Amino acid sequence: MGSTPVTLMSTDHCTLCDQALALLFEVPELAGRRLAVVDVAEDPALVERYGERLPVLRIGERELDWPFDRQDVVAALR
Repeated sequence: MGSTPVTLMSTDHCTLCDQALALLFEVPELAGRRLAVVDVAEDPALVERYGERLPVLRIGERELDWPFDRQDVVAALR
């Protein structure tokens, strides 16, 4: 099990965020890892940083803006 934090920056009623989450559930390399989903609407600083970029996947300090695919996620895990 990997120790690098994996976080999806998201918000409610975001179709692209839903698509990103569905994709992440299909990435076998994420099996056994804890995936946090953060609703940026709950923090004004996060809205300012991520609001127009959502969804954003954070793997450790690396950030992947949508659209990302399985290959992008696997590369970021390395």
